[in-house]
Amino acid sequence: MNEIKIISTNSDNADNFAMCGYKNKKQEGYRRKVEWNKKRFAEGMRYKVLHSEEDGAIGGIEYIPGEFTWRAVEASGYMMIHCIYIMKKPYKGKGYGDLLLAECLKDAKKEKMNGAVVIARKGTWMAGKELYIKNGFEVVDTAPPDFELLVKRFNKKSALPKFTGDWEKRESKYSKGLTLITSDQCPYTTKAINEISETAKSEYKITPKIVELKSAKQAQQSPCAFGCFCILFGGKVVADHPISNGRFKNIMNKLVS
Repeated sequence: MNEIKIISTNSDNADNFAMCGYKNKKQEGYRRKVEWNKKRFAEGMRYKVLHSEEDGAIGGIEYIPGEFTWRAVEASGYMMIHCIYIMKKPYKGKGYGDLLLAECLKDAKKEKMNGAVVIARKGTWMAGKELYIKNGFEVVDTAPPDFELLVKRFNKKSALPKFTGDWEKRESKYSKGLTLITSDQCPYTTKAINEISETAKSEYKITPKIVELKSAKQAQQSPCAFGCFCILFGGKVVADHPISNGRFKNIMNKLVS
């Protein structure tokens, strides 16, 4: 029988499991993510792994008190979900997402928080809102291009969380050239930044400005809702989540043609 269980990670076992599909300890993105996690545990972050006896880590959920979120969200008093995912197809549609979400809600109640918050979207990279809606969440705010902020309040009198952005004003701070905003919250960002930076120099003769976010407060003031990663060109967000080198070239070819 293939036993499925949820394992809570901490500073001692954080590098024992695959995260977001990354499992090679030699991968720079994986190593940086592990170190980032270790720092966040002290802030109350949880990273829980959905573990299969046969296939190892097959999914996970990451959440943190709203004051320390690395999304462009104001969610003080709530538990903020950064990521929830099931990596392998045979385990999708089996209710494991509900189990992971229940872990967050349980911890939020235990800590007497106002509820839980998450960003969903219709496009790629983040989960759609269907999982959250069926578990009692409601949409309370939106951000461009298709991000939605959902909340499940334990007390209907609690103040609602919201996106932090005056997005155009924040974009205007990066009006010159190409800017890559990154952090180690997501293990995919390292590969994306390394490849895109080299391509920008070699193929477009542009030396990008790389802004590495070092704190939750910086991420909360990001020019895009995802918070911990975006690419801007000429003061406009052109990618709001980690993208491939090929996708970057497609974007740039349209912008500089």
